Amino acid sequence: MTTLVYLLPAALFLGALGLSGFLWTLRSGQYEDLNGAAERILIDWDDKLER
Repeated sequence: MTTLVYLLPAALFLGALGLSGFLWTLRSGQYEDLNGAAERILIDWDDKLER
């Protein structure tokens, strides 16, 4: 029973920390352009610079 006194606040703190981190990424625009990031990784910039 005494372990619940320590584990419950720790779990709530870690959950709130994860939620605040997720909300921070939403506000900073991390999920704005998901397709652009997926396409940029496939582009070979060295071939375009040589042409």
